[in-house]
Amino acid sequence: MAYVFLALTALIGNAYSEEPATLSLGQGQMAGRVTEECVILQSRLTHGSELVDGDLSGAAGVAYFELSTDKEFSEAIKTDWLDAAPERDYIVKTQVKGLRPATRYYYRLVYGTDKSRVQAADTCTFKTLGGDGPVSFTVVTGMNYFFFQEGSYLEGGGYKGMDKHLGYPGLASILESKPDFFIATGDTVYFDHPAKKGDKYTGLTWADSAKTEPEMRRKYHEQFVQPRFHDLFAQVPTYWEVDDHDYRFNDCDNTTDRFPPPALGMKNYREQLPVVDPMDPNAVTYGTFRINEHLQIWILEGREYRSPNSMEDGPDKSIWGVEQKAWLKKTLLASDATYKILVSPTPMVGPDGNGKTDSHANIGGFRHEGDEFFAWLKANDFDEKNFFICCGDRHWQYHAIHPSGFEEFSSGSLVEENSRLGIKAGDRKSTDPEGLIQQPYCVLKPMGPYPGFLNVSIVPDDSEQGAYADFLFYDEHGYLRYSARR
Repeated sequence: MAYVFLALTALIGNAYSEEPATLSLGQGQMAGRVTEECVILQSRLTHGSELVDGDLSGAAGVAYFELSTDKEFSEAIKTDWLDAAPERDYIVKTQVKGLRPATRYYYRLVYGTDKSRVQAADTCTFKTLGGDGPVSFTVVTGMNYFFFQEGSYLEGGGYKGMDKHLGYPGLASILESKPDFFIATGDTVYFDHPAKKGDKYTGLTWADSAKTEPEMRRKYHEQFVQPRFHDLFAQVPTYWEVDDHDYRFNDCDNTTDRFPPPALGMKNYREQLPVVDPMDPNAVTYGTFRINEHLQIWILEGREYRSPNSMEDGPDKSIWGVEQKAWLKKTLLASDATYKILVSPTPMVGPDGNGKTDSHANIGGFRHEGDEFFAWLKANDFDEKNFFICCGDRHWQYHAIHPSGFEEFSSGSLVEENSRLGIKAGDRKSTDPEGLIQQPYCVLKPMGPYPGFLNVSIVPDDSEQGAYADFLFYDEHGYLRYSARR
């Protein structure tokens, strides 16, 4: 952790010199992993702010973050100097501790080619956890840049709007809804796209997928150069999970010698996003966060510890691994939050198609661990403790109820070109051919497909439990498509 101290005097007048226009923050700034007393801040020094030959090159330099409880930074917390170096992809990142709970902070990066010539970036903001009052958060998945820009391997595909250069329309709708924080469940980038063997429209092959570290980094450069990400993350702090496409490739586990290897996938995830303290190489990527009196969330790791997908399903097969599973149960039992929400990269209820073995919902996949977990929840009365699951991975929105009574809300794909129709409970080609899952909402014909996001709001009231929860499904234009109050 960078050493933090109080700058007791205001930064006034011409304190920062002008830097060459080519030195920029082309991927914006972001705050991640906010708790009651700490935050991870991140940015990347770049040459300009537009892609050149499909990439955004990094720039060497130095920087520090400053934080304050007022926009004028009259009494600022200042971090140590950070080096933007090629071995870290020119990313500057630090964890800042010692913050006050339930407090609005403003932050900005001060950066330059050397310490004598620096400039201050635009002011961003986040609020630490704690306190009372209503709180809301957004859940997303499926941010497929190639499908949005070029199309899902269809002739003439891709987004057609005049605002294409700004990025995904759903990001603007999320910002307009003013969530307190943003959760990406994985598939933030797609290492294996563009890549389709024998694609007749693009001529691309598997050789075009990202396999090396520079190619993997490039996926994040092209993603976060989009201005709508800058606008959103300047005001909304983030929490991140990893899934198959931004770990290795579709439905991947930790077997096979296909590139990228698991170690490189995890290194890239920890480097490119504010998920762990950069000074702690042993920090785990899963965690639980007590948002306020009424809400606690769990962020899970679904790739690093998983058993082989092809392993016979049974008590020894796991997505979570022994340590994470024990931690999950222990922390759930310890929680007295009114609402307990598990955010899973992959579905636990579904239904899903019956041809996959990637998730807890899949037959022949990890169904045993999923069923065991639902039985444990039931045995410990979590069906009476406002426990819910939000998941990503699936490309359609749904609200489903497991036979044990536990409910799951799937965010659906944020990008229209990456969305698809859902799978109906009782379909003989589904993971629920007997129709045991209740399905209050699923994007089926003629409604969809359409892209969107899930918003969860916890609102205090005068009821016996002291609050209620709204699960709200929106399309990318911000129109409410379905809601459930619990």
